[in-house]
Amino acid sequence: MATTGVMEASEKGRRSEDGLFVPDYVFFEPGALEYPLGEELYRRYQREGVPIQMTTSHNQVRGIPGETDVEKYRNAKRTLVVGVRKTLKFEPSKPSAEYALPLATGCIGHCHYCYLNTNVGSRPYIRVYVNTDEIFAQAETYIRERPGEITRFEAACTSDPVSIEHITGNLKRAIEFMGRQENGRLRFVTKFHHVDSLLDAKHNGHTRFRFSLNADYVIRHFEPGTSGFQQRLEAAGKVALAGYPLGFIVAPLYRFDGWEAGYTEMLEKLRQQLVPEATADLTFELIQHRFTKIAKSLILQRYPKTKLEMDEEKRKYKWGKYGKGKYVYANEQAKELQHHLEAEIARLFPQARVEYFT
Repeated sequence: MATTGVMEASEKGRRSEDGLFVPDYVFFEPGALEYPLGEELYRRYQREGVPIQMTTSHNQVRGIPGETDVEKYRNAKRTLVVGVRKTLKFEPSKPSAEYALPLATGCIGHCHYCYLNTNVGSRPYIRVYVNTDEIFAQAETYIRERPGEITRFEAACTSDPVSIEHITGNLKRAIEFMGRQENGRLRFVTKFHHVDSLLDAKHNGHTRFRFSLNADYVIRHFEPGTSGFQQRLEAAGKVALAGYPLGFIVAPLYRFDGWEAGYTEMLEKLRQQLVPEATADLTFELIQHRFTKIAKSLILQRYPKTKLEMDEEKRKYKWGKYGKGKYVYANEQAKELQHHLEAEIARLFPQARVEYFT
């Protein structure tokens, strides 16, 4: 069973000495080479000797090697695709924000429970977009459509932008763009600790930097390929000292044997080690574990040894929009999770606010 600390090389992929993602394969849309970032990345990977291929569309990439579906999946997770974001209609991102900010799609992590297993489906490769000026112009349009109101943008709906920031620099550009917007705000969440390049960004307090945290059991068993708890905590301290508003997403809230003690231990470690500067404007978001039938099938195919509990008989089916739904905890079990986490947060972080439980 792969864990965050010890994992199969095929699951982790290549990393630099400091743990940064290094793609094994790179694909380019021809149009991406018309943008400075696309041209820069092409020259970089050509110089480094990484195999480069062209693709007609970042949505239809062919030629990723692999004999089996699992091999193809793992190789895709080590593949970078550089493209142009043509669809500039932003998706809604409730309850976190009004809109998703599309900087990238796909994630280098191997979190067993991740909703990207279904959201990106058969295209789990890492897509980065080089036409950021056009993306930011569209964001500005959305801000102007809500005069006098704050418009929030979530930059981590379909990726973990911190994990690929060393490749594109797009997150810092987004932070500084939003820092110049009187009524624009940026939010994103990460499981990675590589934050140093973002510490001097001119954020103007307009970006809430959030870290995904969980109990030790969940991180060890279900979050391969991500930074460890202690690394995330140290990065959160750096971010707070850089003046960013800070937040934590505890997700998925998962009922394992001893979950109450596990989550209390996590929050107590956070309280003991978090720098005082972080507590002035601190938020928490709580999200219970959920899955769909399609997600369950894909998870079991891609991570056949997973310990993730997905027994539909033990869950409640919650209907969503468009006639689709997901399996969540039964009402009483969900209430126990919510009550325990909210009570412990109130005890340990009395000044913090819980933005939502879902």
